[in-house]
Amino acid sequence: MNPEGLMVKILLMLAHPRFEKSRANKALIATVQDLSFVTVHDLYELYPDFNIDIAREHDLLVQHQIIIWQYPLYMYSPPAILKQWMDLVLEHGWAHGPDGNNLQNKLIFNTVTTGGSSASYRPQGFNNYSLQEFLRPLEQTAHLCKMIWLPVFSIQGTYRHAQEHFSHYGNQYRLALQRLAQGAIDIAQIQKHRSLNEWIAITEGQAAP
Repeated sequence: MNPEGLMVKILLMLAHPRFEKSRANKALIATVQDLSFVTVHDLYELYPDFNIDIAREHDLLVQHQIIIWQYPLYMYSPPAILKQWMDLVLEHGWAHGPDGNNLQNKLIFNTVTTGGSSASYRPQGFNNYSLQEFLRPLEQTAHLCKMIWLPVFSIQGTYRHAQEHFSHYGNQYRLALQRLAQGAIDIAQIQKHRSLNEWIAITEGQAAP
């Protein structure tokens, strides 16, 4: 394992309008916020008026090699501030377009929590589509910005989980971030998995909670 000082830097962008009432997202943040190579960037805390500092966000993005969009799925999409962030920060000529190469080859993935179970996110399920399908607009945004899209990390059926289950997911999350930050990873192999949970469970020999 590389020393932490040599780890790839991760920008974890948290977009949760009711974080103080969260169990799942709180558990995930609690397990990774002490990692020296992770910057936790709470959008609702920093920009309660949605007045996003574009220059500040550009600087942060340039300084980090892995980007995470972490949020609860509300009405099949991310909370409003993340869309506001994308509309303002991912500018043509900076993030995309012929000369917009500042995000090129950076890794990006979503960390998503849903109240509905994984069984409800499938064809003929209550929500009709898989979680991955609901993330297609974000995936295309990443491709537009020439970033490398990785599978989602998720906790689904959050209302049904006991606290020890959140601890399990938190440990998975910490392992995933550590593995990604160490570099020398097989991106194509990771992309074969439906989720980063699955990737970590298989590579670390973990059972589901």
